[in-house]
Amino acid sequence: MTAKVAVIVGSLRKGSVNHVFADALAKLARPRLDLQIVEIGDLPLYNQDLEGELPPAVQRFKREIEAADAVLFVTPEFNRTFSAAIKNAIEWGSRPWGKNSWAGKPGAIVGATLGAVGTAAAQSQLRSVASAIGVALTAQPEIYLNYRDGLIVDGEVTDESFKKLLLDWTGNFADWVARLKAPTLQF
Repeated sequence: MTAKVAVIVGSLRKGSVNHVFADALAKLARPRLDLQIVEIGDLPLYNQDLEGELPPAVQRFKREIEAADAVLFVTPEFNRTFSAAIKNAIEWGSRPWGKNSWAGKPGAIVGATLGAVGTAAAQSQLRSVASAIGVALTAQPEIYLNYRDGLIVDGEVTDESFKKLLLDWTGNFADWVARLKAPTLQF
């Protein structure tokens, strides 16, 4: 069975390296995982005053998260942290109180940047927040992509050793999702 994974890309720019990375990862993950990018650019800034009647974009977003078997955050690193766009999506997904769309979802975090240290600081901080909202994160292997021209061409990873790492990662993530989604035996 193919697990449906809601992908939250933290960069709103369509041509961002994180979008390119997410698209390439989606190709590699098939057929075990169906990675689908969930739009977050149309979400209004979180405002508790809007919780009484959630804006249509928020309703759509929450439905897409809830319909997924798992969630994958693909984060850039801005000023040593994850993006405000991801934080805003997290807020809307966890609200209103008692209607947390993230709770119990298997999840993972990856990220790409042009910088030398990858997205290590952003991912570390995002792990803390994701755990607080009830996402059950897989921790290994970690993927901190230092993106360079030619690494992904036309949606295909060109470096064979990196492709193998990503194939191993998608297999581990698929196993994690299956393990957490497996029915438990009742005695």
